Amino acid sequence: MQLPHQRGPLHDLPDTPEAYDTVLADVVEQALRRITPDGNLEHPDCYDDIGDTSLGMTSLLALANQRARDPRLCDAVLRSVRFHLRERVFTEDNPGYPNLKMRNSGLPYARYVLEAGAHPIGDWPSTVWALLQTVNVVEVGDRILHDELRYELCELALGYWRWLTEATFFNPQEAGNQAIGCVVGGLMLARQLHGDKGKDVRERALSLYHDEIRAHRVSDRGALLPPEHGGAYDNNYGPISLSFLAQAHLVSGEDVFAEDGEALARYIDARLTNGGFDNGGPRYSEQHSGFESVLGLRYFGSRIGSDIGRYRGDSRWARHAAKPDGGVDGHFAWMLVWQIQNSTRWHRTPSTTPARHQLRAGTVSVAFDSKMTPSLVEADGTYYLPAAVNRQHGFGPVLDGFLLCRPMGEVRVRDLQVDGLTAKLVTKPVVGRDHVLRHIRSLYVTDGTRLWMTVALERLDGAPYLLAGLPYAADDGDRARRTAEGDVTSAGTLRLTHPTGQGADHFDARSELTQEQAAFALAADPRGYGNPDEGWRHLVGSTALEADPAPGAPENLHVFAVRYGPGAGEFTPAFETGEDGLALSVRTEAFTAVIGDPAGDADAEPELTLLA
Repeated sequence: MQLPHQRGPLHDLPDTPEAYDTVLADVVEQALRRITPDGNLEHPDCYDDIGDTSLGMTSLLALANQRARDPRLCDAVLRSVRFHLRERVFTEDNPGYPNLKMRNSGLPYARYVLEAGAHPIGDWPSTVWALLQTVNVVEVGDRILHDELRYELCELALGYWRWLTEATFFNPQEAGNQAIGCVVGGLMLARQLHGDKGKDVRERALSLYHDEIRAHRVSDRGALLPPEHGGAYDNNYGPISLSFLAQAHLVSGEDVFAEDGEALARYIDARLTNGGFDNGGPRYSEQHSGFESVLGLRYFGSRIGSDIGRYRGDSRWARHAAKPDGGVDGHFAWMLVWQIQNSTRWHRTPSTTPARHQLRAGTVSVAFDSKMTPSLVEADGTYYLPAAVNRQHGFGPVLDGFLLCRPMGEVRVRDLQVDGLTAKLVTKPVVGRDHVLRHIRSLYVTDGTRLWMTVALERLDGAPYLLAGLPYAADDGDRARRTAEGDVTSAGTLRLTHPTGQGADHFDARSELTQEQAAFALAADPRGYGNPDEGWRHLVGSTALEADPAPGAPENLHVFAVRYGPGAGEFTPAFETGEDGLALSVRTEAFTAVIGDPAGDADAEPELTLLA
């Protein structure tokens, strides 16, 4: 089966004005066929996320008219604006809404679901989206709106802003993308208001960003990130936050948005495989957004000089929100407006600067988590997740069911590039169940086609093996499909094992269940509201590659050697220790590496020598 959401890289989308004119032309024709006599532009199947959708279509029609005057559009824009003002603005409190600070404020807001009391929790983000759509209509509808209507829309937007920042708790869902979107709405609104009124809104927006968003950033892999639904990053909403940071910088010119956007962009670059596959997040562990991410990936990819647009998006939402029948939906339409207005082009070449939490060359990549354990391995178009044994997840040596990969002390990293080879050495102290401190040295070397992983540590009693990954997905044209195998070779005996236990907490890669579905099944809350990352941590066991120690290793060491990707012939690496018994020489068919003393050199830094 193919994965449903992760499809082609977003930077494969054309970014020329002509391409966007074609997109707008299609939107216009759909809208003109759809508009009702009273001006409604909503998709007939729209039920939730509805409060901003008709006005979103209006903004796209106004933009199309701004770019190429079309006599059919003026009436459609005016009718649809009046429809929104008449039918989609609510001023009476929604029964059951839990996040009010002020009852019966009379301020306008948008509903997630139109019926009173039906799923009111979504009203806060829906009002953010309605604020953005309203301000966009004002900005791009200058050729259509008369002064009185423009004033009415600005007052509506100001009312939305006050409801979001005065009548309710700010960012009640702890969702970074929603909160930054609200700040962007305030910054854009401020440009439309005169005098002190506009100045006050701008200052309030900036203070909210500093005090309510930036001050609460969460650390992951050495980066400070806007929290997303209780986690540091979500692979659906995180790139959307990047788009909001891009627009905030474009609108305000404030350096803080550029700085934070570049930090998030570098984080995305490091965690993302070469092929654009990613998973993880407190809401949607394996889904990916589409057009909502394009502005941020394009803008900040250019600023940091890397191809973060390789991010696999959902091509069904490649240009705009769409319903299952393919029909355009006005939800999030401001993102398409902003993309068209911004002239930044895709940066499609990788950065050559080494990153601590990434090894990448050619078609091979390894993304590392905060503890410098691989979180994703990619080789030959196959993606490997950390496997699970006895509720422990990762890549590393296992002895008596205990996985040795969690550091007890400082983790040190050394990067090296030599004659077409790219290498990363990770050294970490770990403690086993016997409370003995051991130093693990993990060497990752790639020639851009294959990946060699060598793991060495002090000799263990018993029969250890290396947990070498869970084969999960593989490239299949412009899609990714589920898999339960990969092209992997080991110096010692290699086994592909599958869990014998039953239930959601035993993940068998041969089943059709996706990682996301399994993670939600283990989460404490319902799908869509739980934390799948937290749920996945309850996984007891999984399909796993298990590699026995390599033969011929020095007597004082256990060494594991695994090669991912296509290889010619047998894999028979040779090992030798230096006179001190600490430095380890590793010789394969492609390179010779010398790994230094586990304690490091005179400055306690990892020692690594590499020869092609």
